[in-house]
Amino acid sequence: MKKGYNPDFDLDLAFGEAYEDSLAEILQKGKVEVKTERDIWKTTGNIVFEIRCKGKPSGISKTKADYWAQILTYKNEIKSILIFPVEVLKLQLKNLLSQNKAKIIKGGDNNDSEMIKVPLSLIYSK
Repeated sequence: MKKGYNPDFDLDLAFGEAYEDSLAEILQKGKVEVKTERDIWKTTGNIVFEIRCKGKPSGISKTKADYWAQILTYKNEIKSILIFPVEVLKLQLKNLLSQNKAKIIKGGDNNDSEMIKVPLSLIYSK
């Protein structure tokens, strides 16, 4: 076998291109809600999703978007962007809460918000 030769390259290329097109469609035509996590996720290993503010549904509970993008920044630099179909994310958060792998916390300005705190390591778990 020649060095660098990949007999499945044409299959891998077609697979990759299909998902490149999917991402382009999400960003160009889909409704995407974007939230940004600053610095603290880096030390805690957790991210949060707002569900209520001042007792009223907000954030992930109220979004009309098709996709949810969570940008992880550290020292004002983007380190990662996680993109979820909203319905998949809602189901995952519900599952993690029911398994006691995530919890609802208070936070934000004057602790007016309720958020689901999730360990990053579990966000894609079953």
